[in-house]
Amino acid sequence: MRQVRLSGAAVCALLAGPAVAVAAEAPAQGQGPCEQIVAACKSAGFIEGDYRTGNGLHVDCIDPIVRGTPQPPKAKIPLPTVSPETVAACKQKHPNFGEPKPGAAKPEAPKPQP
Repeated sequence: MRQVRLSGAAVCALLAGPAVAVAAEAPAQGQGPCEQIVAACKSAGFIEGDYRTGNGLHVDCIDPIVRGTPQPPKAKIPLPTVSPETVAACKQKHPNFGEPKPGAAKPEAPKPQP
């Protein structure tokens, strides 16, 4: 039988690998409720600034979750599941989270076809 020697780093990688995978699926310790919403949206595939294609992080995911409204019709990815407790905690901690900033430009609405 042949012996295989593993370095300390290799042993740590083998042992930590499953823990890292579990941590990626669960909310990180110390992560606030609003950050959990952002993480859920990013994990679902929403991308910062990609609102024109229906995959926008804020317009197509965060805003509808926080406001409790339906997604825009152009949204291509379904909303991730976020507990009502997380949304309420986020609103309590940051009342304006998910609301447009004063003076911020709104994304263009699709123009009606003649």
